[in-house]
Amino acid sequence: MITTIAFSAFIVASCVWMGKRAIGDHRAALAQRRGLLDEATGLFPNAKISVAPDHFPMLVSRLEDGRQIGVELLADTMVTRRLPQLWLRATLSEAGERCRPTIGALARPTGAEYYSLVHDMPEWMTPPETGASLLMRGDGRATARQVERAGTMFRSLFADPAMKEAVISPRGTRVILQAAQGERAAHLFLRQVRFPVTTISASLVKEAVAKAEALSEALAANEAAMPVYEAA
Repeated sequence: MITTIAFSAFIVASCVWMGKRAIGDHRAALAQRRGLLDEATGLFPNAKISVAPDHFPMLVSRLEDGRQIGVELLADTMVTRRLPQLWLRATLSEAGERCRPTIGALARPTGAEYYSLVHDMPEWMTPPETGASLLMRGDGRATARQVERAGTMFRSLFADPAMKEAVISPRGTRVILQAAQGERAAHLFLRQVRFPVTTISASLVKEAVAKAEALSEALAANEAAMPVYEAA
């Protein structure tokens, strides 16, 4: 009888300990997640960090020319037969609307990219040849010359296998890069989303911003000859 009571008490104590440990680990993981972009703040003297509902950080700042840059982290678990992906999204917002169409490209499309702008564009285009399958679409306002220039830029950008999406629009540009891949054991056995990173390097953020800036100039030579469109 005493042995049974002692064993039961041991089981209860063990469950309580494991529960507290799990809660502590979860809180520590969320705290670490919130600091993933701390290193990148050194790139921007006026950077502001906020935290999304999923506890991933969002950075907003202004470049020297007055344009706004936003950097976000997106956890993607939608494709069941693939490890979770952590995407870094850099959005460059222009100071004013520019005279250019909307054109975008998405690498390795599955249809489950909830974050993609390309899926919502009405016009299908022939993508440039790259090392990965590429979906290229637009809003139907681009000239043949603009499609060619955008395709040349996309060919260069998507030579990087980490590149997921690139979009040009009148109001800005956006690029999405792979920042990390989920831990295999945690995903396969525990069905948990864990990324083996303690920080997103400033160099990766700088690279993403540079690509967004380069994308912004891809159609610059054509803008003067284009009519001004009303905001969508």
